[in-house]
Amino acid sequence: MEQMNIVVIGGVAAGASFAARARRLDESARITILERGPDVSFANCGLPYHIGGEIPARDVLAVQTPESLKGLLNLDVRTRTEAVGIDRANKRVEVRHLLTGTSEWLSYDKLMLAPGASPLRPNLPGIDDPRIFTLRNLQDMDRIVAASESGMRAVVIGAGFIGLEMTEQLHRKGLTVQLVELQPQVIPPLDAPMAALLESELRHNDVGLHLGDGIAHFESAETHVRCHLASGKALDADLVILSIGVKPDSELAKAAGLDLGPRGHIVVDEFQRTSDPDIYAAGDAVETLDRVLESKTAVPMGGPANRQGRVAADHIFLREKARPYPGSVGTGIVRAFEAVAGITGWSEKRLRAAGIPFATVTVNDNHHASYYPGAKPITLKILWAPETGRLLGAQASGYEGIDKRLDVLSTAIVAGMTVEDLCHLELAYAPPFGSAKDVINLAGFAACNRRDGLVAHVTELPNDPVVQVVDVRGAPLAEAFPVPGDVVNIPFPNLRASLDKLDKKRPVVTVCAFGKMSYFAARVLAQHGFDVKSFSGGIKANIDPRTPAKIPTS
Repeated sequence: MEQMNIVVIGGVAAGASFAARARRLDESARITILERGPDVSFANCGLPYHIGGEIPARDVLAVQTPESLKGLLNLDVRTRTEAVGIDRANKRVEVRHLLTGTSEWLSYDKLMLAPGASPLRPNLPGIDDPRIFTLRNLQDMDRIVAASESGMRAVVIGAGFIGLEMTEQLHRKGLTVQLVELQPQVIPPLDAPMAALLESELRHNDVGLHLGDGIAHFESAETHVRCHLASGKALDADLVILSIGVKPDSELAKAAGLDLGPRGHIVVDEFQRTSDPDIYAAGDAVETLDRVLESKTAVPMGGPANRQGRVAADHIFLREKARPYPGSVGTGIVRAFEAVAGITGWSEKRLRAAGIPFATVTVNDNHHASYYPGAKPITLKILWAPETGRLLGAQASGYEGIDKRLDVLSTAIVAGMTVEDLCHLELAYAPPFGSAKDVINLAGFAACNRRDGLVAHVTELPNDPVVQVVDVRGAPLAEAFPVPGDVVNIPFPNLRASLDKLDKKRPVVTVCAFGKMSYFAARVLAQHGFDVKSFSGGIKANIDPRTPAKIPTS
């Protein structure tokens, strides 16, 4: 068999994964990796945690080196080497050696494009101040480490996943941190109520939050950078982190005439082939299939990038045995100090914007048996297709066990499971680990109750004097954490004996801490002839779980 000549542009997640799989499938292939930076196959998701010192050793982030890849996989890795052009007609790549400035052409039989994505850096006045940083690679990380020290003032622009990680880690290092976000919440992919716990945790740790406010321009001074916000606020900083999103590095593909999507991502088929059958692409620069609703999407995450690289290598070498890339779900998770939140699949705001029908329910419970010491609250929201019950998305927030629930629900989405299936999932249970009825089961029960017409839900407390809001928590909890507005407190055990306190001619909304007792109350009232709805999820999410008050929760 004639030796195959493969060139890989980009040597981090997708490129390195592709090259490693290609070598395992063909020992004779000539595989060359071009990387314009000095490092390959590094753990870019770990960069913020080294900045804050949580990962103390820098070298653990450099997963492989050119020398180790040569020894392990016989790969020809060329760092500080940039691909500047693709001659598709002659199947060759123009390469510039950055240290010498010289150029050469490399021929290929198959070409893999894995250039990744670069942080957005808007063309704003003052943006070129050297104290304004973005974070993409080890060199960016090193510059931030060198520029930051305890006692400094930092402003983080953008409260997405990287923005929150950087906020937490700079605070951990001893800096005072202000966080700015154009949207009215942190982690914009989440629905707003599911981000509330993260915001509470950030404020609890003295992070200044400036939500619904964007950066307008920067002003350089001798001792600091002044960040001018759209609202007119001005924040002084010793260093600034820009984390407002990423854009695909697809200029090389565009110049080569490859098809791009509407946002500049490289268009690929189910085997990661571009519009040129001899050129593949994978990772943050590509557009892929949304696995939930079969639309096009882009998911700039390490997990999809690695799997896409493997799919491309399989298609080159295994041919008809290769399995297609099925698409991405978009599962993400983030920690802010002690609080954790994450998402898988579609959110309510995305479904609304796309005009896709959906139903949703929010439940609250503990991450393991409540009687076992250390039980911590979880809020879980699920979304499903009204006609079929098929799961479309889920979000969770809390302090422990968030990743476990998101992993289960991501798997359920991929499997095409319904809310009815969630009721009967047999999840690992012993008091230190879970509950006999896990919060995922409870979400399934609540969804089925809604589908069966047993209860109607509201997700916002009514601002209507005609509606009777009934708080069915115990009096101590209702007094300590009152529901805003004109509310009558009737503890659930007293409800059946107190029906005369309510007007059957007026609608009722029941409220409790977790959403369970308000459902029970709504069932009682409905069967006594009341027009009643239950407040979904309860108000527990609005109570700081660190409060020392020893108050019953129902």
